[in-house]
This record gives sequence, C-alpha cells and structure tokens, in this order.
Amino acid sequence: MAELLSLEEAVARLVHDGDTVALEGFTHLIPVAAGHEIIRQGRRDLTLVRMTPDIVYDQLIGAGCARKLIFSWGGNPGVGSLHRFRDAVQHDWPVPLEIEEHSHAGMANRYVAGASGLPFAVLRGYTGTDLPAQTATIKPITCPFTGEKLTAVPALNPDVTIVHAQRADRAGNVQMWGITGVQKEAVLAAKRSIVTVEEIVDELAPRPGAVVLPAWVVTAVAEVPGGAKPSYAAGYYERDNAAYQAWDEVGRDREEFTKWLNELTGVKA
Repeated sequence: MAELLSLEEAVARLVHDGDTVALEGFTHLIPVAAGHEIIRQGRRDLTLVRMTPDIVYDQLIGAGCARKLIFSWGGNPGVGSLHRFRDAVQHDWPVPLEIEEHSHAGMANRYVAGASGLPFAVLRGYTGTDLPAQTATIKPITCPFTGEKLTAVPALNPDVTIVHAQRADRAGNVQMWGITGVQKEAVLAAKRSIVTVEEIVDELAPRPGAVVLPAWVVTAVAEVPGGAKPSYAAGYYERDNAAYQAWDEVGRDREEFTKWLNELTGVKA
C-alpha cells in the first residue's frame, strides 16, 4: 500500500545508486521535481528509461547521475537538441553514457510486457528499419503458428518508476487525466514507484477518462504542487514554453550548466 511521504524521503528510500529508473510523462505531467531531487541527492550509475527524454533527462545526465539511457526519442521539444545528452555521448562529459535506442512502439510494448509479467513483447514495427542492427535488445522471432518473421524486445521492469499526477487521496489512490502516455504501464512494470501529485484530497471525485492507480500498486505518494513544471498539468497550469527555450542556452554550455547545477544543489561557487 502507498505511503504518503515527502519527496525528499521518497527518493532517499526508494532510489538507489545503480538502479534502473523510469521518469515517465509525455509532454504532460513530467515528474521534473522528482528528477531534481535525484540530482540533489547525488544518485549515480543510474540506467534512465523513458520514451521521450527531454530537459529533465538532460539535467540528470549533465549532473552525472546516469551511466545508460534506454529511450526512443530525445530532444528539447519544440526547441532542438539536448546538449548535455550530446556532450555525454560524444565527449564522455561528465561521464560516459551508454545508449539503447528503440522505437516508441518498442518501448511501449516493453512496458506492457513488464506490467504483464511476460519476458518479452512481439511486434512488427522494426521490420525494414536499421534499429535491429544497432540495438542488441531487438531480436528476430518466428511466429510458431504462421511462420511470420516478427521482432521481439525484452520486458522493461524498472527498479523504480516515477510519475506525476494531478491528485491522490489519503489512502494513496492516484488519479490522473489528460495526455497520460505509458505512466500506468510503467508503474505496473516497476518493482517500486513514486507518484508526485499536485494535491492530496480526502476523496477522488469521479472524472470521465481519468486513469486511477490504486494504492496497492504505488509505493509512495508525495504532494509536490507544481511538480511537473515547466511541463504542464491539465487543470492546474500550462506549459512554460519560455523555460524550454531558456534551457537551450543553459544546456549547450558546460560553464552555464554548472552554474545552474550549483544553484539547484545549493553549492556555492
């Protein structure tokens, strides 16, 4: 059953050096505050997983938290590249970064397999692409019923999945709505999970189309108003486009990034 914890305590208890960590969110409800707390607590050697790593993953990589990234697309949405990501891959700064690239469909199916307790997923989506030649975790497989040549990808079972949602009740049941991506599957696939929420309420009001994560699949809930900024939370605040544009200048320069990192972690220059 979910515990109600502070974000600091949730990260301290549940995110360990060397873990495989997924911070999921698709343009919306991105758990940025949780990513910053991981940086502040100095976690290292993480395998970061996400379908669409954006600026919070750029920050985690630049802070030296990651040794590997498993992903299907990476960039600063609507702006351009992730410069700390590029620096790590091309120049090993601040530490070398291994990458494992998949398609969106491959990543989504890997989470579904993990959530279903299956060892792998099967799909057609890699046929005719060059990704199987670049990624060791994409393998051909033959259908035992039709003989069709398909592709298998292994299940994703993160040590910890972290997502952001609009609200939770005091028992730890979580409610989210809007663009929800693969948050549900990523939580169900994980060994442990942290959900940051805009608010904790006495009772979750029914909402058409909302995803509800029951307390028994969530390890910890932390109330973090604004925890998705500069992304957005439907019904609470809009996307801060200027922040994404400003990150491009900070992220492309090691010195400017180091200043930003020192401010985040409270290190005096």
